Amino acid sequence: MSTATAAPAADAAPAPKGKKKLFIMIGVAVLVLALAGGGAVFYLKSKAAAAAAAAEDGEDGGASQAKADAHKKDPKAVPTFVPLDPFTVNLADRDAERYAQVGVSLELADPKDAERIKNYMPAIRNNVLMVLAHKTSAELLERDGKAKLANEIRRETAKALGIELEDELPEVAPKKAEGETDGEDKPVKKKASKKVEQALPVTAVHFSNFIIQ
Repeated sequence: MSTATAAPAADAAPAPKGKKKLFIMIGVAVLVLALAGGGAVFYLKSKAAAAAAAAEDGEDGGASQAKADAHKKDPKAVPTFVPLDPFTVNLADRDAERYAQVGVSLELADPKDAERIKNYMPAIRNNVLMVLAHKTSAELLERDGKAKLANEIRRETAKALGIELEDELPEVAPKKAEGETDGEDKPVKKKASKKVEQALPVTAVHFSNFIIQ
């Protein structure tokens, strides 16, 4: 009797091991599916972020390219020049009376601006004379001084045409700490934090005559 009853118990023992393996296999399958799902979500998010970055770069690149194309000269295009009557002006030298005779020609980006330049000529000449009157002979004798004058003439011409340009803005220097008494707070010039680049109608200024006496 005892031997007959012990045999079924021995045969039934492997059953729990089979169930355990099944549970393990199901768990592994669920884990694999979870990892695969997470990887797919990460891949889709990465792809979307890359597409957004590429689109943003494309917009910025397109704007930069458009700006570059606007300033790019066509080597085959015939340039348009508008000569101004010669300027004769007293300079700002303090130690002696000096004056300058300057001949100027404006190179235009668009030939259509030539007529507009002529219509605004009194205002343009006034602005250029104001710039020249604040120069010293030492400044104008230097190559850098002439280059700076050419750039200022470009800007003053644009202002005469009604084009608004952002200039340097005054800013008060930071206050001294308590107890400091030497010196006074003075306004200092600081360029605006944000500047929008704008194409000027005058692409270059050429000097046909430059005499300082």
